[in-house]
Amino acid sequence: MIPYFGVTSVPILGIPFQTWGTFVAAGFLLGTWIATQRAVKYGLDPKKITDLAFWIFLAAFLGARIFHVLFYDPAHYLAHPWEALDPRKPGFAMFGGFLGAGAAFWWYVRKHALDVLAYADTLIWGLPWGCGVGRIGCFLIHDHPGTLTSFWLGVRYPDGEVRHDLGLYLSIIGFLTGIAFLVLNRRPRAKGYWFGVYMLIEGTTRFSLDFLRVVDVRYAGLTPTQWLSIPLFLAGVLLIRRGFVLHSR
Repeated sequence: MIPYFGVTSVPILGIPFQTWGTFVAAGFLLGTWIATQRAVKYGLDPKKITDLAFWIFLAAFLGARIFHVLFYDPAHYLAHPWEALDPRKPGFAMFGGFLGAGAAFWWYVRKHALDVLAYADTLIWGLPWGCGVGRIGCFLIHDHPGTLTSFWLGVRYPDGEVRHDLGLYLSIIGFLTGIAFLVLNRRPRAKGYWFGVYMLIEGTTRFSLDFLRVVDVRYAGLTPTQWLSIPLFLAGVLLIRRGFVLHSR
């Protein structure tokens, strides 16, 4: 079992920064750097990658906040509407961030007439590593407690009970996905393959892990994230299948 330890702030040059935000920022910078390096390697414009990353970052935070407000705690925000606009308040849903990021990506690539799948594949290479680092922040503040467990990666909380900690699991999955990309990269892949693989992995893992959550709202027995995981998984399967079909021609 993993002992419980919490970190609410990270000192940088003597200045305390909020833990979650610090690790999210570090993950974003790492993911962007990885994507720009891949862009250079495969002949894409790294400047376009950094521009995309900027707009995606803003849209993802906005989407994550809106999704949380609308689907995870609407009653609270109806009673306290101004809190919905306060970025210091907790409450950001990852899949809402995906929707916002997707909208920003589509707007940018259409505006600049870029190859949609080529740039999607390049950007997605940085996302697993970014999520791996960012989710460390979730783990350190323990904002995703799960059900009781005897699993060896369970965390013994201050009340003495051992629980799944979804922040830890999601961080590990991020790093493992990044490693899987490196292994699968030993052979050429069709455009859209990497985007498809990420969607398949993310759809499968998030649908499964959300059954371990203890505090999330549910609609017809599933969390909002689980409902979105289903089309995410199916889209991933279609993109991967498309790649196999193209290679077989």
